[in-house]
Amino acid sequence: MTKPSGPRPLVLAIAAAASAGLCVAAGQWLLLDNWWLLAVLAAVVGGAGGLWLTQWAVSARWDRVHVRRLRYKLPQLDGLHHEDFEFAVRDLMRRDGCADAVQVGGAGDNGADVTATDPLGRRWVIQCKHRQDGASGSPVGTPDLHVLNGTGRQLHGGDVVVLVTNGRFTSGCAPLAKSQKLHLVDRGMLGEWAAGSRPLWELLQRLPPPGKRPALS
Repeated sequence: MTKPSGPRPLVLAIAAAASAGLCVAAGQWLLLDNWWLLAVLAAVVGGAGGLWLTQWAVSARWDRVHVRRLRYKLPQLDGLHHEDFEFAVRDLMRRDGCADAVQVGGAGDNGADVTATDPLGRRWVIQCKHRQDGASGSPVGTPDLHVLNGTGRQLHGGDVVVLVTNGRFTSGCAPLAKSQKLHLVDRGMLGEWAAGSRPLWELLQRLPPPGKRPALS
């Protein structure tokens, strides 16, 4: 049986020694004869790092200012793409103190477009229904509420489960939402919230207290 071919240990040892010698020689060349190259390199790296940190700090500060001052008018919201509407709802939650608010909508979202945790520790699960024609568009009906009711708490762990639209709801939505401890944000409430008057949890009624998930009737 033949042995597998490959470098012999002696060859490997010689190669390793040669590599180490080259590294030592290069180090001596830099330290003794060309130390100024190291100084220049350090200055360049330090300057680039400082510039990056400065830009990052400015960007972070601008983001905080933008979020605090965020306001929308209803025509602005009407003109958004449905996905941008979800991001707008996310940003409004962030503006009001939900630092972890994220947009999760898309294929396979199981009825949730935005999730967030409010300052009292309650987890919000929000489904967004955008209408380009606003109040003149087709109303949001009970089938959407049934989907949200089946996933908002069971799959997404929501304490507060909300359906928000820039349009309107059919007449059957309010009683269904009340019976299932869901919350509706119609065009009027959305306009008040987006204008920055109060956080959404101050506009809605019958919210569960912190740490207590509402039981279904």
